[in-house]
Amino acid sequence: MSARPDQAPPEQLVPGGAVLRALELSVRRKVDGLLSGDHRSLRLGQGTELAQVRPYVPGDDVRKIDWNATARTGQPHVRVHVAERALTTWLVLDVSASMAWGTADRTKADVASGACLAVAHAATRGVNRVGVVTFGDGAEGHRPPSQGRHGLLAVSSILREAHDRPSPDPGAEGNTEGLAAALHRTGRLARSRSLVVVVTDLRGDPERSWRVALLGLAARHDVVVAEVRDAREQSLPAVGELTLVDPETGRLLRVDTSSRRLRERFAAAAAAERAAVAGAVTGTGADHVVLTTEGDWLAPLASFLTLRDGARADQQGRKAGTAS
Repeated sequence: MSARPDQAPPEQLVPGGAVLRALELSVRRKVDGLLSGDHRSLRLGQGTELAQVRPYVPGDDVRKIDWNATARTGQPHVRVHVAERALTTWLVLDVSASMAWGTADRTKADVASGACLAVAHAATRGVNRVGVVTFGDGAEGHRPPSQGRHGLLAVSSILREAHDRPSPDPGAEGNTEGLAAALHRTGRLARSRSLVVVVTDLRGDPERSWRVALLGLAARHDVVVAEVRDAREQSLPAVGELTLVDPETGRLLRVDTSSRRLRERFAAAAAAERAAVAGAVTGTGADHVVLTTEGDWLAPLASFLTLRDGARADQQGRKAGTAS
């Protein structure tokens, strides 16, 4: 069962303006896992980010001598930097039936599309590349990573295709297995270390479906899971009897929402279930952010990325300080 009451105007669905500029500023910093700009690779070499200060050995570039460390220790030391290269970002987008649900300003699919556009806009700066993987209800597909305008056009194209697809019949195909398959497929496509942004509503039991796949992906890549929620999935309004339809399975359920006890039990169970899902995500080593269909979803995304940026910069700064 889906709804699109009071659909938000396009400018609220497509990121832009001051908030997007703030997002771009936050992701331009040279910290591993950012959405744009160069990022730290797994090898040492030419670059601007300090990896370590070590004793000089014959053959080292004398221009790399660290005079502070040399004066402090009485032995010549050189600065070794981290090699920098273009960052590849993969967007993993859930286009299953449950994403068509929305009871606030927009549907979950609208939020997911906007988040993908925001990330793609930032991820294609410079020589960086963005690729897309879609899954759910037989809509599995992908676009290989590409740079700049070509990358943005590829994301826009696949979003349009997902939007223009006819709504699937309830119960035709679920997305629980689709998410795990999409994560495995992304792992095969992303041959070098990449940033992977998974945009989904995370429906389904983590232990029985996607947790193992996410664990494997996060072991090789920097993963961010952007979970999209709708308020009515967390609480029931007091509107009398309702017949609910699960868009993924087609299952029908009749409930009497006038019962306060029922509403309280539903809210408690929903909160516990989402807490378990969040724990499963972070337990794999992936980062987790929640976006909702009500109000501004882009500001929380930008804030999350900014805080994530700062935490990683502090971590790298402590490592550099220890090395020196």
